[in-house]
Amino acid sequence: MALGLVLAVGVTTAMTAGVARADDPVPVGDPIGAYQTTPNSVSVPGYTAPADPAKPTAAEMKPEQMVANIHAVAQSAAHSFYSINFVWTLVAGFLVMFMQAGFALVETGLCRAKNAAHTMSMNFLVYALGMTGFFICGYAFMCGGANGTAIGGPGVLGGIPVLNNMVHIGNWGIIGKTGFFLTGKTYDSSAIVWFLFMMVFMDTTATIPTGALAERWSTKSFFLFSLCIGAIIYPIYGGWVWGGGWLAQLGLNAGMAHGVVDYAGSGVVHLQGGALALITSFLLGPRIGKYDSNGKPKAILGHHIPMVILGTFILAFGWFGFNAGSSLAGEDGRIGIIAVNTMLASASGALASCLYMWCIHSSKKPDPSMMCNGMLAGLVAITAPCAFVTPWAAFLIGAIAGVLVIWSVFFWEKMGIDDPVGAISVHGVNGAWGLIALGLFADGTYGAGFNGVGADKYMGIVGQGVTGLFYGDSKQFMAEIIDVAVCVGWNVIIGGTIFFVIGKVLGTNRVPAEVEIAGLDIPEVGIPGYPEFFTPMVPEQVDASEIAAAKASIRQLAGT
Repeated sequence: MALGLVLAVGVTTAMTAGVARADDPVPVGDPIGAYQTTPNSVSVPGYTAPADPAKPTAAEMKPEQMVANIHAVAQSAAHSFYSINFVWTLVAGFLVMFMQAGFALVETGLCRAKNAAHTMSMNFLVYALGMTGFFICGYAFMCGGANGTAIGGPGVLGGIPVLNNMVHIGNWGIIGKTGFFLTGKTYDSSAIVWFLFMMVFMDTTATIPTGALAERWSTKSFFLFSLCIGAIIYPIYGGWVWGGGWLAQLGLNAGMAHGVVDYAGSGVVHLQGGALALITSFLLGPRIGKYDSNGKPKAILGHHIPMVILGTFILAFGWFGFNAGSSLAGEDGRIGIIAVNTMLASASGALASCLYMWCIHSSKKPDPSMMCNGMLAGLVAITAPCAFVTPWAAFLIGAIAGVLVIWSVFFWEKMGIDDPVGAISVHGVNGAWGLIALGLFADGTYGAGFNGVGADKYMGIVGQGVTGLFYGDSKQFMAEIIDVAVCVGWNVIIGGTIFFVIGKVLGTNRVPAEVEIAGLDIPEVGIPGYPEFFTPMVPEQVDASEIAAAKASIRQLAGT
């Protein structure tokens, strides 16, 4: 029993090696992960290991030798623990990065052939633009104070708390200030793994407006706005939820259950992107020909439905990295439930959209584009609650999302908001629904200690898991409602202001009417998507009154 107690102490010590002890020399950063413990990093004063590893035998060992051996085994186990989580997080990040291909296919397929190269190019270039902004300052703003709080930082990645500076107002975290350009003490193995994972999530948000603004967005405006999303808009709000900021602190500081909980980003990623898509679509105005002289919307069909379906499957595949990878821990036993919940919600979302269009909508056909949007809506909705709900609740959440996305598409269309791919409805409306669903259906079986609520001073986990309204916790529901309001408000006000200013600086955010009619491919990116099959549209193919009305609308939006 004494040996078991010593071993337990040794393992516990090694597993918490990411927290420096008072007598440890704390490095500025840990680029190679040495501070996460390695098997040979322990020395016992006065003891030298024997030359022959087979000697001495257990019976011949002195107490200090036995302790050293046990400590080394514990450190080796800890090293494996952190290494597994490193690999799991990196592979999940790679899956999320590949989702960019899915977004490119979905958005391009839902647009017209004359804009294929431009839409695909935006989806390609936003990866580099958003990453650059996040690398310069976005990561610092979002995660720069996470390790310095009681509730932030990926402890399961080990290492030392190098991201430990945040601007506070009282006890409330506002913005991080460590990690600019990943220099200084952020040149650290754990911090850089976390950067990769956080970056690909940010890139999803930056991609969403490219679909909503497709077929009329100026490349120059897209370039500048995407940089701003990665550098400013996304990370500041993201830090409030995932970087130990004030929304996450609503539990500890205001007694609101576990504070804002958003496991994989229904709000941080999708509602942000959807809110940005909404305000920018409103400011940019609809495509020429979308509405008739009476303001009635007209269908503008995409050019490649098989491309849309393939892109949707790629996104559904990558979403397993999105949701299960957000554990940051391959050793977390909950990842299986997270993956299954993700899969069930995607299926029920697609099925609900199909049946609604087939049986209830006036078309009486199982519209494949709506099937795809239904699957994506289910995935968006389950992203926040995936770790906290039962499989039956996940199926229900996805099914509701599958119908909600259809209602939303037609609602915004009637309101004069032109969204070629349904990005506002898929990501914005169902991102909000995902946060609300968490506040309703979380069953309390998982998440004890989340956001520091229920964690004792030794980081042991006590208390109840994340619990929604239907299981007795109205405070968690209210925290999620606050999150929806803050997320929409931040992105509409700040994102809309930045977009408006960019338009003023450039003269307009929108391409000229003649370019829009002919197609953006050659004027904006210099090459058509389909040179062998594409015949440019000429102005005579669009009613002159529509061109005049579009020009007047653009001038009005630009304030000229």
